[in-house]
Amino acid sequence: MIYKMEASEIKIKEIRNIKELYRGLRKDLGDLFSTYDIMQLKSIISQAIAAGQYLRDRFGMHPVLRNLSTAKALCESVSADRNMVLAILLSQLHDTDFIAAPEIKSWLGDDVLKMMDGLRKVNSLYRHNASVATENFRNLMLTFAEDIRVIIIMIVDRLVLMRLINHHPQEDMVRDVSLESSYLYAPLAHRLGLYKIKGELEDLSLKYTNRDMFNSIARKLNETKRNRDAYIESFIAPVKAALERNGLKFDIKGRTKSIYSIWNKMMKQHNDVEQIYDLFAIRIILDVPVERERAECWMAYSIVTDMYQPNPARLKDWLSVPKSNGYESLHITVLGPQGKWVEVQIRSRRMDEIAETGVAAHWKYKGIKSENNLDTWMNHVRDILEDTESGPLDLMKNLKMDLYNKEVFVFTPKGDLYKLPLGASLLDFAFNIHSKLGCSCVGGKVNGKTRKLNYKLKSGDTVEVLTSATQMPKLDWLSIVVTSKARNKIRQAVNEINNRQADIAKELLQRRFKNRKIDIDEAVIMKVIKKRGYKTVTDFYNAIATEEFDVNDVIAEYEAISTKIESPVEKTSAEEFTLQNSVKEEGSADDVLVIGDNVKGINYRLAKCCNPIYGDDVFGFVSAEGVIKIHRRDCPNASHIHQRYPYRIITTRWSGKTGNQFASVINVVGQDDIGIVTNISSIINRESGASLRNISIDSHDGLFHGYLVVGVENREILNNLIKKITAIKGVKDVQRSN
Repeated sequence: MIYKMEASEIKIKEIRNIKELYRGLRKDLGDLFSTYDIMQLKSIISQAIAAGQYLRDRFGMHPVLRNLSTAKALCESVSADRNMVLAILLSQLHDTDFIAAPEIKSWLGDDVLKMMDGLRKVNSLYRHNASVATENFRNLMLTFAEDIRVIIIMIVDRLVLMRLINHHPQEDMVRDVSLESSYLYAPLAHRLGLYKIKGELEDLSLKYTNRDMFNSIARKLNETKRNRDAYIESFIAPVKAALERNGLKFDIKGRTKSIYSIWNKMMKQHNDVEQIYDLFAIRIILDVPVERERAECWMAYSIVTDMYQPNPARLKDWLSVPKSNGYESLHITVLGPQGKWVEVQIRSRRMDEIAETGVAAHWKYKGIKSENNLDTWMNHVRDILEDTESGPLDLMKNLKMDLYNKEVFVFTPKGDLYKLPLGASLLDFAFNIHSKLGCSCVGGKVNGKTRKLNYKLKSGDTVEVLTSATQMPKLDWLSIVVTSKARNKIRQAVNEINNRQADIAKELLQRRFKNRKIDIDEAVIMKVIKKRGYKTVTDFYNAIATEEFDVNDVIAEYEAISTKIESPVEKTSAEEFTLQNSVKEEGSADDVLVIGDNVKGINYRLAKCCNPIYGDDVFGFVSAEGVIKIHRRDCPNASHIHQRYPYRIITTRWSGKTGNQFASVINVVGQDDIGIVTNISSIINRESGASLRNISIDSHDGLFHGYLVVGVENREILNNLIKKITAIKGVKDVQRSN
């Protein structure tokens, strides 16, 4: 191994390899490099070596040797391209600013400089210690590259690295690089149509991560290679002859699967190498017009199955019913000579092109995840790569990597990678991680610099969110976020805060009323809220919480509205039903106020705080406006009135006559069943001397709370109603409201 050699031996070996690679590269490039290019390269690289600019990488490899290997592999596996080779050989010197951008632009032009910048940005991603096993990392890499040639260089460089790290002593690093190659670079190579590179990357990845398995499969394949090739030839020969006798035009190919593909089959089928059905694969591609495709495919099927016994369980007919991605083919597995199973794929030339380069590309039906825009774009690139008549890499100069121009990809300080829409702010990022983090966000550090909530993120930013326990979401945050998640969470959090504040303010108001010994009438409170111009009750109580006005002012308005004098002829609603007349009963004491039907002469009204009805034990109270209010003896305000205003109390009783109805409120609690409400209404309507004037229902947790305003002629009728409603099945409680 190179690490066990003496320093002088390493230098000699590396110099020899560098010279050999340089000569091979010169030959591959031919006339693409001018004499001036060669002289400049030699001069700059020599100066950089003398200045100590080339530091060995983490695997101990010399950069010049690795860069030359990458450039040579590019020419062999893709295409010889002057600008790409120059970008490979000089990008490291551009990264360290040994060669300034103006100098590069002057000598090599904008195209090479652009690729160098792309390579620098892509390589910078690895400094974030991010997990590359994510779709976001791949998308960010494509975004940073900006030029597809940068991605091709990265793929070829990874292939070279994988070739060079065999038996490297740092096994953990080798394993990490191998896994990264299998789930990042190999799929990208396949999408670009670089199938040979893809296959080698997969095989090397298996070799470094499971060397025993790799060696076992390779040994078995090598032991039988000559026999296997002969077997395939013996299988194809009679099939080929029979197809020709039937006048079919075709190509027929035989192959053995790659080591990685065989291992993959073994894992899925839990079999050994010898038991893999399609270790041998034959593909028959028919040259046939579209209208005769299926007929000739089935003709070829008949020819093959006449010669070799088919396995019906392994028949896959994607001719009659193509796959959802458009893939069409006929797959059969037959028992060939020596009792070996061989898979035969039969398709037309059109079907084969679709399977390899169209919407049903091979990597799709292997289950590799994809995105529509990436698929289309990559297929376009593959078409260019396969165009041998023109310089494919020259055509790629104008291809823009704008696949993800509507998204940004940002890192956390730990290297986690997140995708957000273009225009997302630092606050969007905080909410994307967690709603609690967003609600307490006060700003952040982006690439080490302090930024505000509204900072617009850019791809590659590293974002650290700063929080405060005292921070609370605000509605104006909606103007600085673009994600629906952030918007929804902000609205939800603000509503929760408002509701909590409203509940606290409501409790505060209730305590103030209680301190003044005033029972709250919700109807009067609603009038206060309406008078102050608030659209909702929550807004009103939030105004109290934020001290927009004094609670004492609310109480004063409440008292003013509740004691407002009503005209004797004023029309009232059913809920506000009052008797308008009162006289002293003939023959009674002067200090007894008698009220009831057909009495006249005195202005009084029934108090809303207790809603007395005929038959209740009542008393009169002379208000400050001169109106006599009739209260029940058990009114919640009775003790307060007797204590503070005993001199304004009038003994009161009902006359012996009735006829008019009085408004009374009944509270009903029961199971949430619409049938109960129907039964209650029916009972009230059937009761003589009673009528239903208003009803409101509030359902919660399987229970309903009903508030019924009923008109009754007297207390006896009301008590009967309460008894009958209580007897209804499902009713849990019935109470007369104060």
